[in-house]
Amino acid sequence: MCIYTAWGNDMSGMNPKFNIAMFGHKRVPSREGGVEIVVEELATRMVGHGHLVTCYNRRGHHVSDAKFDKVNVDSYKGVKIKTVFTIDKKGLAAVTSSFFATLRCVFSKADVVHIHAEGPAFMTPLLKLFRKRVIVTVHGLDWQRDKWSDGFACKYIKSGEKMAVKYADEIIVLSKRVKSYFKDTYNRETVYIPNAVNDPEILDAQLITEKFGLSKDSYILFLGRLVPEKGVHLLIDAFKNVNTDKKLVIAGGTSDTDDYVEKLKESAQDDERIIFTGFQQGQTLEELYSNAYVYTLPSLLEGMPLSLLEAMSYKNCCLVSDIAECKEVVEDKAVVTKAGDITELKEALQKLCDEEAFVKGYKESAREYVLKKYNWDDVTEKTLSLYQK
Repeated sequence: MCIYTAWGNDMSGMNPKFNIAMFGHKRVPSREGGVEIVVEELATRMVGHGHLVTCYNRRGHHVSDAKFDKVNVDSYKGVKIKTVFTIDKKGLAAVTSSFFATLRCVFSKADVVHIHAEGPAFMTPLLKLFRKRVIVTVHGLDWQRDKWSDGFACKYIKSGEKMAVKYADEIIVLSKRVKSYFKDTYNRETVYIPNAVNDPEILDAQLITEKFGLSKDSYILFLGRLVPEKGVHLLIDAFKNVNTDKKLVIAGGTSDTDDYVEKLKESAQDDERIIFTGFQQGQTLEELYSNAYVYTLPSLLEGMPLSLLEAMSYKNCCLVSDIAECKEVVEDKAVVTKAGDITELKEALQKLCDEEAFVKGYKESAREYVLKKYNWDDVTEKTLSLYQK
C-alpha cells in the first residue's frame, strides 16, 4: 500500500494522488439505482482531482429491461471501466461480481478500495489480507429489504455488514439513523456523509406530452424502483380515493420484483388516472421531474433517497413518509405523513390537490434549500479525506 504524507502537507506542496478501485454497483454509467448514481458522481469528480479511478462493473442486463443496456465501454469521463464475471441471477449477481472484482483489486495497484453496499463488503477481509485500504459505504441496511428476506441472501448481506464492522478502515453511512444503528449494535464509529444532488435545468413538457399526455402540474409523480419498501401499493390505494382530475404517474422499473409490479398494475387497472411509464432516463426523466405538481415518496424503508433530492432540486413540492431518512432530507421543506398510514396519505394528497397556494409555497423553498445543503463537490472532498486518513 502506498504511504502518503498528511493531506496538503507533503514536501512538494502537492496533494497525494490515489489509485482508487470501486465495486458493489451494477454498472457505470447507469441509473439502475442510487448506488450507481453515487459511484458515477464520486468517480468522475475524483478523476477531475487527478486521481486514477477504476470501476468494476457487473456483466448482465439492466435490472429493469435488457432494452436499457448500454454498450460496454473501457472508460467513461476518464474513469476506467472493467467488467467482471457475473452469474446474472437474483441472489448470485452481487456475490459473484463482488468476488471477481475483489480478485482484480487484490492483484491491481489500487491503494484504496471503496466498496458500495453491505453484501459486497463480505470481501473486506481478503482485501485487508493484501494490505489494501478499504472504505465501505453502507447505502442502507439492505438485509431489511423485502426482496432479500430469504435465508441465504439475508445472511450473506448481514455477514457483509459484520465484515465491514470488523475489517474496514472506514465506514460511510448516509443517514444519522444508520450511524446510530452501527454504534448501538456494534459499538462501531462511522462517518456520516449524505448523498448530494446536481443543479438541473428545468424543462418544458414535450416528450412527456407526446408519450403520456402529461402537461405542467397535471400529475402527481412517484419515481423510483418498484419494490415493496417504496410503498407504491399504499400510494395507489390512497390515490384511488382522492377526488381530483390530476393523474398519478408511477415512473420506475422492476428490480427483481416482477410479481409485485404485476400486483400494482392489477390494483390500479380500474382507475384511468394512474399511469405506469416504466423505467425512464434522459430527457423524459428530466421532464417528469420538471413538470410534476407534487412528488411523493411514501417509503417504509430507505437508505438516503436520491430521487427525493432530485425532485426537490427541480423545485417540487414533496410529500414523504415520516421515516428518519426522509425527514432528515426534507426538514421542514416538505409535507410529511405517517409511514404506512393510507388514510393520512389520502388526506394529504387531497389537501395538496385542493390547495394550489399551499403547494406553491413548498415549491418556492425546496430548490434553494436542497442545492445549498447537498453538494457533490463537498461529498467528494470528505470522501477523499477518508482515503487520506
